Amino acid sequence: MAAEETPDPESLGCDDDLPLTQAAIEFASERHAGQRRRADEAPFVLHPIEAGAILERSGYPDHVIAAGVLHDVLEDTEAKRSDLEEQFGPEIAELVATVSDDPSIADTEAQKDDVRERVRQAGGPAQAVYAADKISKVRELRLMMDRGVGGDAVAIKRERYRKSLAMLEDEIPESELVEILRLELETLPPEAQAEGA
Repeated sequence: MAAEETPDPESLGCDDDLPLTQAAIEFASERHAGQRRRADEAPFVLHPIEAGAILERSGYPDHVIAAGVLHDVLEDTEAKRSDLEEQFGPEIAELVATVSDDPSIADTEAQKDDVRERVRQAGGPAQAVYAADKISKVRELRLMMDRGVGGDAVAIKRERYRKSLAMLEDEIPESELVEILRLELETLPPEAQAEGA
């Protein structure tokens, strides 16, 4: 990733009170170097950093915010769980593993169902990291729809996020993150409008 694309932890509100998050931003920036978001071709690392920022604004502790920043490194980079354990400890490594797709499951929808169920069973911080990820992903979906993407890809993602919301509503109905995710989904453009764009 070019220097101008590497986020500065301090510019994201990270200070000495969030040392794990600072380290996570640096780790994620290095590991996601060169990757781009599909919605707008922005550096991919902005998505996990947004998830971390959502957790920080919701009052979660440093290790949960760091897990939010790291939540895609096992799926989308060459990083291994052992790398996370070595640098961030077993608790963060477990959180990241819990919210990561299982590559041994070939079917994409079965993968998503598996993650959703693991997160449901894990409870606590895993549900918060998962919710923050989905909030960011729904925002990215809105951007795609605004750019005229529609059809099956949008419908599939929307349905996945609805299932995620339903699980979270059952598990942590009073969570601010659930309310934010619900609002983000409710304010997506109508599917017909997106498909006709």
